[in-house]
Amino acid sequence: MTLRKRIALVAAAAVGVVILLAGIACYAYMRGQLRGQVDNALTAQEFAALHGDFHELDQPVPAPPPNAGGPAQYVQIVFANGTADQTQGDISLPIDGRTLAVASGNAGPYLADIYVGGSHLRELVFPVSLLVSQQQVQQAAVVLARPLDSVDHVLSNLRLVLVLLCIGGIALAAALGRLAARRVLAPLAEVAETAQQIGETDDLSRRLAIHADDEVGQLARRFNAMLERLEASRAALDDSVRAQRQLVADASHELRTPVTSLRTNVEVLLAGGELGEQDRTRLLHDVAEQSEELSALVGDLIELARGDQPVGSPEDVRLDRLVDESVAWARRNAPQIRFETALEPVIVEGVPERLARAVNNLLDNAARHSPSGGVVEVSVDAHGVRVRDHGAGIEEQDLPYVFDRFFRGANSRGTQGSGLGLAIVSQVARQHGGSATAANAPDGGALFTLSLPTLSIGDDVADELEPAEIQ
Repeated sequence: MTLRKRIALVAAAAVGVVILLAGIACYAYMRGQLRGQVDNALTAQEFAALHGDFHELDQPVPAPPPNAGGPAQYVQIVFANGTADQTQGDISLPIDGRTLAVASGNAGPYLADIYVGGSHLRELVFPVSLLVSQQQVQQAAVVLARPLDSVDHVLSNLRLVLVLLCIGGIALAAALGRLAARRVLAPLAEVAETAQQIGETDDLSRRLAIHADDEVGQLARRFNAMLERLEASRAALDDSVRAQRQLVADASHELRTPVTSLRTNVEVLLAGGELGEQDRTRLLHDVAEQSEELSALVGDLIELARGDQPVGSPEDVRLDRLVDESVAWARRNAPQIRFETALEPVIVEGVPERLARAVNNLLDNAARHSPSGGVVEVSVDAHGVRVRDHGAGIEEQDLPYVFDRFFRGANSRGTQGSGLGLAIVSQVARQHGGSATAANAPDGGALFTLSLPTLSIGDDVADELEPAEIQ
């Protein structure tokens, strides 16, 4: 059963119960009022008989005034021996043991319903003392009766009206409940339809219209927020898959040249032939260099394959010390370059190995683009790491692409490198909540900045550092 039908049934049941209870109360009230009028008229005639001039059998039973109901249609005086006298009306009222008990003075007055000749009567029996002969007083019971047929007819019509009202109210409540449910559940139907279309078309750009700020409106708002998150997640996933595919394609292209060259040299060495000792040595040196180049390229590819994942297990890292160790490594690998440092003590939260890889790549890039005897300036402060060389700089048209994978600028095509070092720098920066930028220095050379969220160390801690730690 659909939710709309259930709401309609619940509304109809609720209205039906209310109408039924109201009908029962209305019927009970009307029945009490109508029968009460009859009982009041009988009681008024009893009062007139007991407090009026009614002492002898030959006297008629006094009647109340018309505004109090007038005389009863049926009157009968019953004695203790079961005989009846002064019968009024065309119906002989029944005499039972209860009536005889009242006539003999053993019971008090009472009201009762009786059926005589197909007529429904309301009966009042009360005791009296009557003078039946000279100086002879006898106990008797006066029986008054009024017909209830008109009251029963009114109540029968009232029952019919109440039943029809209950049926009509339930039907109307069911119809209105169905219309109201359709109106209220329309946004839910829209949610279901949108979800079905998304499932069929795989289109996450659809949104629900918010018609009101109620529970259904809040549901639509949350559904839209969920769709936005799903769309963003899918876009991020698509970008990641696209980047991985591009990485595989670029890696396949870049690996083809060194692998082909390495295989050719190995095949020449295996063939032997007329190779002299000098040629053999040269080929072996080429094989060693190509192996190192291939190993470096594979390492860079592995680093890039991690993607822009957040830092898994970060720790507090002294960035100035890490850069100092990287500068020492660069001095050993590029002794022809002079490295000048200005390192302020700062702390960054991250993974030391990845941060060191990024800094090493910046230093290696600066050394490769500096002339022999050139200077590379390295600084660390609260903004991150800056590395500046005094080489030829970066072509303006190449600046937007220097951090792209496998990109080799006009000034880099004649040097060694895979074109992945700066891409790794950018990736590490994003992983640590920072960024990497490149620019040309005003007086020549390139300036690379690795911006990271750092925490400066207080002066009291800096004063305790060894002089060798701050250069």
